[in-house]
Amino acid sequence: MSKKILILDDSEDILEVMKEALEMEHYEVEVLNYTDDICKAALSANADLVILDYILFGINGGELCHMLKTNPATAHIPVVMVSAYPRVLESLGNYGSDAFIAKPFNLSDVIDTVNHCFLTAGDDVAHMDMV
Repeated sequence: MSKKILILDDSEDILEVMKEALEMEHYEVEVLNYTDDICKAALSANADLVILDYILFGINGGELCHMLKTNPATAHIPVVMVSAYPRVLESLGNYGSDAFIAKPFNLSDVIDTVNHCFLTAGDDVAHMDMV
């Protein structure tokens, strides 16, 4: 069964490129350019991982990440933040994200980061099974 990824970015071009690259890696991908409820969107998509742009129309993607990470229903979902402004993210904290990708990015960086997040999440699950 393939993993499901939800991508939220207000750039249609970035959504299209990321979706295509991740689908070529056999992930199921759902894209959104806006949501008023990120937790509902992640649960509705049955997302195994969420990729969030930091600068979104009308809201800070970091705040959306924080919402995901503090909601018990979605806290387990790895979140990858993407931004052209890494210094802003450094100064404000990572909002609980599991990884960060700076724009502009290589698609191989996106794929490697997503794969790493799934491997790390798998380690956590395996560790929890052993406890």
